[in-house]
Amino acid sequence: MQPDPGVPGAFRVLVDGSSQAWVDPTDPLRLEFEYVQRITEVLDVTLLSRPAVERVRIVHLGGSAMMIPRWVEARRPHTAQIVCEPDAETVADVRRLIPLPRLSGIKIRETDGRSALRAMPDDYADAIVLDAFVGYEVPAELATLEFFAETRRVLRPGGVFLANVVDHAPHPWVRRFVAGLPEIGTQIAASAEAAMWKGRRFGNVVTIASDRRLPMDVLIRRSASAPFPYQWRYGRELVDMVGRASPFTDADPQPSPTPSRRFRPFLGGS
Repeated sequence: MQPDPGVPGAFRVLVDGSSQAWVDPTDPLRLEFEYVQRITEVLDVTLLSRPAVERVRIVHLGGSAMMIPRWVEARRPHTAQIVCEPDAETVADVRRLIPLPRLSGIKIRETDGRSALRAMPDDYADAIVLDAFVGYEVPAELATLEFFAETRRVLRPGGVFLANVVDHAPHPWVRRFVAGLPEIGTQIAASAEAAMWKGRRFGNVVTIASDRRLPMDVLIRRSASAPFPYQWRYGRELVDMVGRASPFTDADPQPSPTPSRRFRPFLGGS
C-alpha cells in the first residue's frame, strides 16, 4: 500500500506495480474504478435507499483498501458490514495507514470467503459482495456451485449477490461462472465495458444474482452515463452467451485467467 503522489491523503494498493485498489479516506464517495461504480450503483438502488430505521447487512468477501465498505458507510452511515480479508498484512496496513471511521458499522475478519460464510447463520445478509483476488486471479473456490449454495443459504430472501470477476474473449471462465449463478437466484445479469464484450481486451465483469426482480432499467441508465459506459447483459442475451457452459464445482475448480501485463492496471481488489 502506497500513498498516491497526485492526491494527498489517498492510497493505492499495488500488485507488481499495477493498481488494484485506490481510496481517499477523506472522500470515500470518490470511486476511481469503473467496476466499483457499477457495484455501488447496484447496492444503491437495491438496498441503500431503504429507510434508515431498516437494518441492512452487507458481507464483503475481499477487502483490500476497503473502497466499497467505506463508500457504503459514507452513503448510509452505520450500515452493518462485515469485511472478510485473509491477508493479514493488508489488514494491518489499513488499520495503520488509512483506518476506518470511528463508530462505523464496518467489522473486519481476517478469514477467507468460504470459511467466513460457513460460520454465518442462515438468512443473515442482505447483500454479499465478492471482490477477492489472489494476485490477478479470482480464487477457484469462490466460483463453484458449492460456494454459490453457501451464498444462497446466508442471503436473506430478496438478497443480492454481486461479484467482480475477470476474463477475456470468448469469455469461457465468465460463462462457467454465470452458469452457476442460478444456484443463488433466477434474476441474473452481467455488465462489462463494450470493448471487453467485443473481445478487444481483458477486463472486469460485474455479475448479479438474486431471487428478486432486478431494476435493470435504472442500472442501464446509470451505466450508460458513465465516462466508460458498461453494457448489461441479462435475460435471453445472457442465456445465449452462457450457452452450454457447465458450472464449476469443488471437484472441478478453476481460478480466473491471468491477464497479460498490459491489461493489469485496474483489475480487482476493493
